[in-house]
Amino acid sequence: MIDATGRPQSVLVLGGSSEIAQSILAKLCPGRCRTVILAGRDGPKLQAAAEHAAVVGADTIETVDFDATDIDSHAKVIDGIFRQFGDIDLVVAAAGVLGDQEADERDPVAAARVITTNFTGLASAMLVVAARLKAQGYGRLVVLSSVAGLRARKANFIYGASKSGLDAFSQGLSDSLHGSGVRVTIVRPGFVVGRMTQGMDPAPFPTTPEAVADAVVRGIESGSAVVYVPSILRWVFAAMRSLPGWLWRRLPG
Repeated sequence: MIDATGRPQSVLVLGGSSEIAQSILAKLCPGRCRTVILAGRDGPKLQAAAEHAAVVGADTIETVDFDATDIDSHAKVIDGIFRQFGDIDLVVAAAGVLGDQEADERDPVAAARVITTNFTGLASAMLVVAARLKAQGYGRLVVLSSVAGLRARKANFIYGASKSGLDAFSQGLSDSLHGSGVRVTIVRPGFVVGRMTQGMDPAPFPTTPEAVADAVVRGIESGSAVVYVPSILRWVFAAMRSLPGWLWRRLPG
């Protein structure tokens, strides 16, 4: 179980090759966390993530084939994980893609794939996870959202819309789990300088996977419902959400 300081013994990552999730494990595994299940698309990135988990201190590491867009498989895959490993302390919902806004606007199928991966598919998996955590009577679900979902910009409205849906869904899921012993932490990073954004010009107040991981661990330990990274973005976006449309449209992409 998660101990009094908020440290989990077991972690399931949906989107097991996520760079941020790997950084979270690097913070948790040297402590009490010993069992890591990485659910993601089988391939070199997932295997590299498993090797990384071993290096940072996990004793039991399992990789499971999981595709956020294959909604019909979610119940079978996730229920199988819980049957094999029993109770799981922490689940990190980290599956996601950035997409290519310019190209995706011309390709509705590609745009839908971004939305399915980041929102509808992940929501499906989270419902299965929530039912399992509720049945065991405790657990923490950490959802990697984004400040991009707080108000979609014209330069990335497909990605922003997908994160907006995920964020709203996670808030509702959190409310529905109130009193069950299961808690949800929504993480809203700004621009993360890493593998996914390689070659892109950073937005104001950029962060790193390691900084996001530090904030996530603090959020787990403190029981926070929402975590902004960096924390100043809480106030920046409180102001930006109130800007009139004509001014919002004039902001640089």
